[in-house]
Amino acid sequence: MDIFSRKILSYKISNSLDAQFCIDALNEALAKYPSPEIFNTDQVSQFTSENFCKIIIDKDIKISMNSTGIALDNIFVERFFRTIKYENIYLYNYESISVLFNALNYFFYKYNFLRKHSALANLCP
Repeated sequence: MDIFSRKILSYKISNSLDAQFCIDALNEALAKYPSPEIFNTDQVSQFTSENFCKIIIDKDIKISMNSTGIALDNIFVERFFRTIKYENIYLYNYESISVLFNALNYFFYKYNFLRKHSALANLCP
């Protein structure tokens, strides 16, 4: 997520804690958009893995990791997770990850291009 615009830049879904899906999402976002000055993330194993951090360091991006147990450090992403859970995931009984992924493609499209955000003067990201 770009914090300034609230736009979701890339996403992947996984049913494991393997770091590869996070690396894939990071590479996709960096291929589509200019590199940020700072990359903020949680201190979970996927984001602290050597392979994930190496990509960020090699692009000369500063890494900012949230303090352990401080949810407000990453409030924009946490708020987005609440939105996607309550407006989509909890409402539907998806039969497979592929069905979920297709449904989320549409959700992200609506979120990025149709949904108005009060923090953005009621504009879309």
